[in-house]
Amino acid sequence: MSGLIGIVGDFDPGNRVHILTGQAVRHLGLDFEWIPTTDVLPERPQDRLAAYDGIWSAPASPYHSMEGALAAIRYARERHVPLVGT
Repeated sequence: MSGLIGIVGDFDPGNRVHILTGQAVRHLGLDFEWIPTTDVLPERPQDRLAAYDGIWSAPASPYHSMEGALAAIRYARERHVPLVGT
């Protein structure tokens, strides 16, 4: 299995759940990148998300930008991009 997953959330290296999320994606044999919610512009989410084969809405966040997090979810839903929300 291959693919690039965009994990939308505000990574905190001290947050155990964030570390485990990365380990879970790696265990599936997928590459991933964390995408800060502030990088997803609600009016143009494709600018930041188009390169990903799937989107993971990160757990254990208060998001820095709830608008960015919701824009990523909307982007995935409207474009039929696989989405995991935890």
